[in-house]
Amino acid sequence: MVRFISSYTYSHHEHLLLMDVLMVLAVFTSSCKSVTPLKSIENQPPAIFVLGDSLVDAGNVNYINILAKFPPLFPDGIDFPKGKRYTGRFCNGRTFVDIIGDELGVKDYIPPSLDPTAVGDVVLRGLNYASGGAGILNDTGAIFGNRINMDAQLDYFANTRNYIISNISSGGSQKFLGKALFIVVVGSNEFIDNYFTPIISIPKQTLVSPEEFVDSMISRFRLQLTRLYEMDARKIAVVNVGPVGCIPGERTYKSLYSTGDDSCVSAMNNAAMLFNKKLKSLIRELNSDLDGSKFVYGDIYGAFSHITKHYKSYGFEDYKTGCCTFVLDPTRGLTPSVCKDRSKFVFWDVAHPTEATHAILAKKLLEDSKYTYPMSLRQLYYS
Repeated sequence: MVRFISSYTYSHHEHLLLMDVLMVLAVFTSSCKSVTPLKSIENQPPAIFVLGDSLVDAGNVNYINILAKFPPLFPDGIDFPKGKRYTGRFCNGRTFVDIIGDELGVKDYIPPSLDPTAVGDVVLRGLNYASGGAGILNDTGAIFGNRINMDAQLDYFANTRNYIISNISSGGSQKFLGKALFIVVVGSNEFIDNYFTPIISIPKQTLVSPEEFVDSMISRFRLQLTRLYEMDARKIAVVNVGPVGCIPGERTYKSLYSTGDDSCVSAMNNAAMLFNKKLKSLIRELNSDLDGSKFVYGDIYGAFSHITKHYKSYGFEDYKTGCCTFVLDPTRGLTPSVCKDRSKFVFWDVAHPTEATHAILAKKLLEDSKYTYPMSLRQLYYS
């Protein structure tokens, strides 16, 4: 039987092959100099490794062919601390994992894993594997073309782990990764770009109930988080799904077919809350079943809902629309238009928060026990 390989499958294996080559070259280069001794990493602060979607993508989008990638003229990154430049983040500045890294003393910013320079001592700070359009399920985000879903991100981390082992030994790697903080932010695209994708998802919604769909997510996620644990991760913060029915893109789409009603899409939020409830139970289960594990549940749904409900008290003026929109220019076509004061907007674009919102989320995840269980991310990092 002839087997046809999709463009995504081909691209996924092509990128893994590229990473293998880079890792081999890096190991060879390092062996020509010296192997990093274990004692040299004992004084290093715990590394931070990130897996997830566009909420925390640090620039992997720059290295893959994805429809969600805009040209460098797009204003993403215009407020990034290292200069106004396109960073590959879906934000005007830093994401909440960037800010968490800052607060915990990680040098510079956690680099994207596909960056060819992310080898050597850079790896000791941690890597970011997140990818715009990614999901728990492999068919999620297909409308974006190539993206790195969770299974593939775990494959990339396996490469990183092998690289670390080759430099500091198996025992040293286990100790290093056991101290590291892992942040997992994924699941939103299952609802935005899979189950509730306008028009094309209608057959799926007819055949599969939200409960069944969420159960399939949880089943797959259990395997993925267990695999991460089996690769020596012990301190794992898993952030739940936010109120996806309230992002500007969903509000706008609803207003088009509901005669101006731009309220949140309740069906999407209900599905997200169902997933979050089951996810919290999964976190309890994993903490009980996996010896030595420390899984923490981060409630970004609750944190985000509090921000939008009390947006004025946080200094925002708009929580329904994105700061960055598009206008039709007669000569240049669709052109981005950016608000002057990004700090007054909860959302940066049709789906992603501004840096101002990310900063609030980071603080709540780091410090506020109301939005973390069974401990805060700061407590987890230093545990």
